[in-house]
Amino acid sequence: MSGSIQRPLLFLDVDGPLLPFRAIPGRRWWGDQEYPGLSLLNPAHGPLLLALPVDLVWATAWEADANALVGPRIGLPELPVVLWPEGSEEDERWGLHWKTRTLISWAAGRAFVWLDDEITEADREWVAAYHPGRALLHRVDPFIGLTEADLDVLAEWLRAES
Repeated sequence: MSGSIQRPLLFLDVDGPLLPFRAIPGRRWWGDQEYPGLSLLNPAHGPLLLALPVDLVWATAWEADANALVGPRIGLPELPVVLWPEGSEEDERWGLHWKTRTLISWAAGRAFVWLDDEITEADREWVAAYHPGRALLHRVDPFIGLTEADLDVLAEWLRAES
């Protein structure tokens, strides 16, 4: 469809934004048992995220497990998933998050929002320098998780987008 405007992407992390660390005993563990804290996901988050004029994308170390274990519990359909390459020691040396370069590549110039609990000023500066589209890198407090105030920031940025 030529001439159509693409909606911004919303890159969504799980640990921190959707699963606040205060809710996860011992934070992370894997194995034969289900991830602790899944029952503490907020089912209101799915409809609130779906109501935003964005295309949702999982941007989490959970990768495809987010579709299987998180999405259904909060009312999200199956979403595209960012697959992560091996990390870059160079990025870490400069304070850049291990997700940043991959997300910029995945966005391919398209406007995007990135909700994560580990975003730093180095990530914001790198995106401003190397991403030609609009971008909102919004850090969610990992001990509280996604709040109405976070969603208000997104909504304001999206209104300015249109």
